Amino acid sequence: MRTSESSRDPFGRNLTFAMLDALGRAIVTGEYDGERFPTEAELATQHLVSRSVTREAVKMLTAKGLLTARPRKGTTVQPASAWNLFDPDVLRWLLERKFSLDLLREFTELRIAIEPAAAALAARNADSRAIAAVQAGFERMEAAEAGTDDPLDSDIAFHIAVLNASGNAFYRQFRDVVATALQKSIRFTNRFNGRTASLPHHQAVLSAIEARDDAAAAAAMTVIIADVRDLIAGVEGQVPLR
Repeated sequence: MRTSESSRDPFGRNLTFAMLDALGRAIVTGEYDGERFPTEAELATQHLVSRSVTREAVKMLTAKGLLTARPRKGTTVQPASAWNLFDPDVLRWLLERKFSLDLLREFTELRIAIEPAAAALAARNADSRAIAAVQAGFERMEAAEAGTDDPLDSDIAFHIAVLNASGNAFYRQFRDVVATALQKSIRFTNRFNGRTASLPHHQAVLSAIEARDDAAAAAAMTVIIADVRDLIAGVEGQVPLR
């Protein structure tokens, strides 16, 4: 990334986020493995930006767990175990780095622990507006099946609507992580042997939420995610899709 200062907005935010993205991706893809991380002055020179831009980008990467700064030791790259995997940027960089069945399996294991419980809460707690959002997500999936909407976006919209309908602020906080990681998960399942999201299974989640049947809502959501888990298990050991 080499961008002149003249291209930034009055607060330098465009350049800061561009540098954040470039450095974050470089760290996650291993560009700095075994290498000294550049100083702020070196980064500013390399990327033709001000020290304030590099300083802010480094602060943001530190907050995401990718970097650490210590007196007399400078800024160093943190091991992957320290990265904040719930940060959507970190997750996006990981998913862009290289397709990994292990990462997809771990994400699916997280989903199967979170989304069925969120669906059950939605059945108990959702108001008419929240249920309408789930219905709208399902209708978008129907439209995608007919070729008039995007299959990826509509599927994500459905699952995010269920998280929001749970009425639980903590489950709602998963929406950015779920939206980011679902992009890779759904592409994988949709591309493997021509599979697409099951409308009847998603309809079962919606119907259970509308019927205020929390057990049925959780069970129906479990079926959706378990199908992904089983598909991953079935292809592990083969060459992963890129």
